[in-house]
Amino acid sequence: MGKFFNLLNNFPKIVRDISSRKINKKKNRKIALKFSKGYFDGKRETGYGGYYYDGRWVNTAKKIIKKYKLKTNSKVLDVGCAKGFLMHDLYKISKKKIKVYGIDISRYAKKNAMLSIKKYIKTCNCVQLPFKDNYFDFVVSINTIHNLKEKQCLSALKEIQRVSNGKAFIQVDAYTNKKEYKSFLDWMLTAKTFLTPNKWKNLFRKAGYTGDYCWTILKKK
Repeated sequence: MGKFFNLLNNFPKIVRDISSRKINKKKNRKIALKFSKGYFDGKRETGYGGYYYDGRWVNTAKKIIKKYKLKTNSKVLDVGCAKGFLMHDLYKISKKKIKVYGIDISRYAKKNAMLSIKKYIKTCNCVQLPFKDNYFDFVVSINTIHNLKEKQCLSALKEIQRVSNGKAFIQVDAYTNKKEYKSFLDWMLTAKTFLTPNKWKNLFRKAGYTGDYCWTILKKK
């Protein structure tokens, strides 16, 4: 297995108003799980509350290029790419020299993706990736595979390992105590697999995943 690496440490810090998510939770979760307009560009209670490009992925793209030694013609896959913001920044920063690919389950996300990379996005599930073994020089998946049930999550991990040969980074939701677990249950809309860091690492080992990883742990307002 790879190493713990905080890829998003320069990302804007977000303190969430968890209490707002507890209202009409069942209805809001149903809307969010469609991964359509209500999730991306609806109310905050049903998802992002508007998912727009604001440049926040630029530093993350630079870190990826540097740490994973990406160069001309390197092939990168973003699993759960949404509207392709990270793809766009990798493409732009490398002056179109990095070949970017993305997959997302949301047809809405692809339809509303950034024009610079829209044609490089496939609409599919990550439990079976439509690419050859070791096809990519790097695969990234941020806060995506935990939206699958644990058995499917295991399959997705195996697929990421297969197409990347372990040159990958995954970030998932986690909790370390009962308070964090309770906050997570109150906030989350789409996650189906949420584990402690140690249990995540056990799942990584079971899948044979050898890439890097990090956790998203909620900070309550």
